[in-house]
Amino acid sequence: MKKILIIIIVLVLSILNSLESEYQIARLHYQGGGDWYNDQDTIPNIAEYLNNTLNTKFSRIQAIVSPDDPKLFEYPFIFMTGHGTVNFSNKEAENIRTYLDRGGFLYVDDDYGLDKTFQHEINKIFPDKDLVELPASHELFHCYFDFPNGLPKIHKHDDKRPQAFGIFDVDGRLMLLYTYESNISDGWSNVHDDPENLRELAFQFGVNLFYYIMTN
Repeated sequence: MKKILIIIIVLVLSILNSLESEYQIARLHYQGGGDWYNDQDTIPNIAEYLNNTLNTKFSRIQAIVSPDDPKLFEYPFIFMTGHGTVNFSNKEAENIRTYLDRGGFLYVDDDYGLDKTFQHEINKIFPDKDLVELPASHELFHCYFDFPNGLPKIHKHDDKRPQAFGIFDVDGRLMLLYTYESNISDGWSNVHDDPENLRELAFQFGVNLFYYIMTN
């Protein structure tokens, strides 16, 4: 009886410990010259907002992972941004594709300058798939907070309309999101002079993104 009681206590403590554990959001450290590291407070800030809004347990300490690192598969959500160029080796492209096919998610936010090379490199990862623009009616824009016009625009850049593109697996699961002419993640950082109402929109969209991923 005593042995059984000890086993039960160990199991309960193990469950409680797992409930208290935090999940890290990873930032992708890519090659090519782009500033993959910019706005270091982005992930800590969105993690805190998510925890306060969705009662999640994301760590405010970001993980950093390279495209060819086996540890890539330890993180369900990976974030990528930058102003400059990006280049994936064949091995990196294959690893990213495997990661996404196995249930991982990659969010890429163009920070003004990433678009040209990213469009090229994404074809290296998915030569058989296209980036599909998400309409304003897509569930992503309405699953928690409501964005009737679709993706909000946080920074002006070239003053083009903001666009959200996705890549889906064979079952219709969104496994990659690419935002262009919006710069959502700049709104998650404290280093820019974005008005508070735009920052709030950026954070709210972040909630929608994570809520959509977690519930789909």
